[in-house]
Amino acid sequence: MTASHKVALFPGSLRRHGMTRRLGRILAELAPPTLAIETVEIGGLPLYDADLEAAAPSAWLDLRRQLQGADAVLFVTPEHNRSIPAALKNAIDVGSRPYGENSWAGKPGAIVSFSTGAMGGFGVNHHLRQCLVFVDVPTMQQPEVYLGNADAVIDERGRMVSESAEDFLRQFMTAFADWISLTRR
Repeated sequence: MTASHKVALFPGSLRRHGMTRRLGRILAELAPPTLAIETVEIGGLPLYDADLEAAAPSAWLDLRRQLQGADAVLFVTPEHNRSIPAALKNAIDVGSRPYGENSWAGKPGAIVSFSTGAMGGFGVNHHLRQCLVFVDVPTMQQPEVYLGNADAVIDERGRMVSESAEDFLRQFMTAFADWISLTRR
């Protein structure tokens, strides 16, 4: 089956070999074949500054083009101080500007938050949802993913070591594919 929806995956962490990348690869592998998932690199984005819009940095323009070419967005993120990692918040700001040209608008979205602690990134998940309301990303409500103790379910090589967590994430990705089909404008 050919993929019918292009999903832009936004990692909340910049670490090359960190949990965010491992979890993103797992989600792509567990996704139904209707989803083509591509990671969007956000580490090189200059901080948003409206004064630069007249000659917008090429990294900003590239991000906006990637967003415009995507059918949906998936966020995989750790929690930084009970909130959104700075690089991810910057990507949201860059993609929502200039005023009147919001590249996020109407893209169905989903959030996977995680932590090595028990709460699974609850704070970042809900803070990110608040931001996505404003930039018009209809975000999937259920099932929610707050993956606590992530280092106990995903090993250093990026493999799931918990069959129940793997089953849950597969169900999540199937629900996300359904959400995209239901909400895509």
